[in-house]
Amino acid sequence: MTTSNEHLTSNIPQIASYHLSEEQIRFFDENGYLILRQWIPQDLLVRLQNAGEHWIEKGKSIDANDPLYEDYAFAEREHGRVMFRVNYVHNKGEVASLELLGSPYVLGVAESLCGRNFVPTYESMVFKEKHDGAAIPWHQDAVHGRKHRIFNFDLYLDTSRADAGALHVIPKTQLQRQDLCALTEQWGWNPPDAIVVEMEPGDVLLHDVMVVHGSEEVEGKALRRTIYYEFRAAEEILENGPWDREWIDRRLRLIPPALRHFAASYPDADQFQWNISPEFRPEVDESEEVALKVAHIHHTAGSFCSSLSKPSKR
Repeated sequence: MTTSNEHLTSNIPQIASYHLSEEQIRFFDENGYLILRQWIPQDLLVRLQNAGEHWIEKGKSIDANDPLYEDYAFAEREHGRVMFRVNYVHNKGEVASLELLGSPYVLGVAESLCGRNFVPTYESMVFKEKHDGAAIPWHQDAVHGRKHRIFNFDLYLDTSRADAGALHVIPKTQLQRQDLCALTEQWGWNPPDAIVVEMEPGDVLLHDVMVVHGSEEVEGKALRRTIYYEFRAAEEILENGPWDREWIDRRLRLIPPALRHFAASYPDADQFQWNISPEFRPEVDESEEVALKVAHIHHTAGSFCSSLSKPSKR
């Protein structure tokens, strides 16, 4: 198995828009992933790292009767109960997540891969604490008809190394549903084309939701946090669901406050120009709080080996 350092990556872009190049898009389409090295500026990265600490602290102390309790995911390990995920990060009291969403570093990529009518469909932080080295079996996040791209923007807040639970990816597996039981039985964690994605804080992994990925069990060595934003084209959602036009409109109401927060915090930075089609431009509600959490209820089914523990979405 090789490491991702031997594959195409990108340095800090030299264009203000932060759109992907034709070469980068071609690599993503062929392989199902793309790495953007040091894509997030240091000051925003620090704000997000601090936000991540606060989300974890809040989840560990939240009362089971709190309306937000269901947004924190826990698992039972051999050494006890651990938290591993925070959903709907925008309404958790840390504006940095909205600043990230409204930045050209995210929206330029979303427009590059999904077109002008991109929709932010999921936002979460997934993490492994220092002593939590549980495996995430090989899986595909969501299986769909592939008329449109659906991808995750994965921002790493901490270093991720091959010997400490780094993500494994099997390039070129995104074109169809994979038999993950057969793959696991034959190869375990060592399929011949698999790579280990080693990352530094501020690095971004773009991954197609159908590319096969997972992480093997290791002895937990350090905190590893990743913020995930998923994007789909509005046209794709209308064609394939699992949501409707009203849901699209509500999700798109996240963009205006995100743009405002980024501009307020970074007035001298390049600002993203939102070019959404008039037919999809949302009726903006001045109540920002309402826009910050739009529950999913339904999900696009993924693929995993049912004889193994089912991974959480994403």
